[in-house]
Amino acid sequence: MLKKIRVDQVRMGMHLHALCGAWIDHPFWKTRFVLQDSADLQKLRASAVAECVIDVDKGLDVVAPDEGVSVARGERLPAVATVPRSPVSAASPAAGAPPPPSSSFNDESRRAAALVSKSREAVTSMFNQARLGHALDTQSCVDLVSDVTESVWRNPGAMVSLSRLKTHDDYTYMHSVAVCALMVALARQLGMTEVQAREAGMAGLLHDMGKASMPLDILNKPGKLTETEFTIMRSHPLRGHELLSSGSATPQAALDVCLHHHERPDGKGYPHQLSGSDITLYARMGAVCDVYDAITSNRPYKAGWDPADSMARMASWREGQFDEAVFQAFVKSMGIYPIGSLVRMQSGRLAVVVEQHATSMVLPKVRVFFSTLTNLPISVELLDLSLPSCVDRIQARESNSQWKFAHLEQLWVDAELVKKMRTAAVVTA
Repeated sequence: MLKKIRVDQVRMGMHLHALCGAWIDHPFWKTRFVLQDSADLQKLRASAVAECVIDVDKGLDVVAPDEGVSVARGERLPAVATVPRSPVSAASPAAGAPPPPSSSFNDESRRAAALVSKSREAVTSMFNQARLGHALDTQSCVDLVSDVTESVWRNPGAMVSLSRLKTHDDYTYMHSVAVCALMVALARQLGMTEVQAREAGMAGLLHDMGKASMPLDILNKPGKLTETEFTIMRSHPLRGHELLSSGSATPQAALDVCLHHHERPDGKGYPHQLSGSDITLYARMGAVCDVYDAITSNRPYKAGWDPADSMARMASWREGQFDEAVFQAFVKSMGIYPIGSLVRMQSGRLAVVVEQHATSMVLPKVRVFFSTLTNLPISVELLDLSLPSCVDRIQARESNSQWKFAHLEQLWVDAELVKKMRTAAVVTA
């Protein structure tokens, strides 16, 4: 029997089934385990979690059983709610108008930074469990995906852009978190419901689990793969599908995206060479989000491309590689000049895009910092291109591979947040 109790009633030997409240407040990324370590008990009592759910059939009950609130099996609980399934149409979607942001980029960035760090811990642990041959409990990711969805719904730019801040050392794990956020943002742009967006986010989080079965020397190789190595890597969708199918109940959308995110509308993808409408909407979304994060991220063998440059290159590839309607919606969700893009202004100044405009893709907020006329740094200034008083405009995108500025991140996101995220990454590693 499941029983909801106060955290101060928890004692050693209880089987924790779920923690109530926001996932970001949870001291553990996993749930459903017997509490056997006194340090874990102290973490729980020191956290912001007020209530939890225990399974008295698998562990100890409270000292006074009548103090707990019994919950019948099958009743939906906030911390363990199963992500609802929804049918995925193979037809090209019509992009709807997304809801306006309800939180500023700066405010949401602080929440998103903590969530990104927490997500890294969860995904790293999940990959490690898979490498050890343990069955995956994908339901333990439900709360994580719900929190990501809520963050993106409040302001998509924060979670999406912060999850791109990864190094080549933690690429495999953070790529999953980034694709989760990108999938939710794309679902939001496509006019999907929050339920469908959570399903898309779960699919994004689990899409690359097959890489847990890949040899580490191939996965982390700092150079071009041989034909034999590439053939092994191309098996990761099949291996991931097998892995997810053998664990707990994984949503169908996640299984589909894991298996088919490398398929292409022209039939030249893998592993099944599906084409056109044979590829589900979620899989077509996954293909776009997976490629965007891959080419904008630092990898063991190359530095990531600038976001705006990446968007332009994807536009040149999209015929045959990406679903047209999905790609157009993706551009709208990210902007022509995504956050973090290096751009040249009509005034000859260089700037970094720091926040998107709610309705115009060409009028974001930018932070100018360098003059191409004098080839010298200038006083940093924030420009809101949508204001009538601002006469400067973006002239073109720039590639940092030519300029090699080392401090661009500090221009579009708070330096303290970056420091905290880097520290969390080191601790997790």
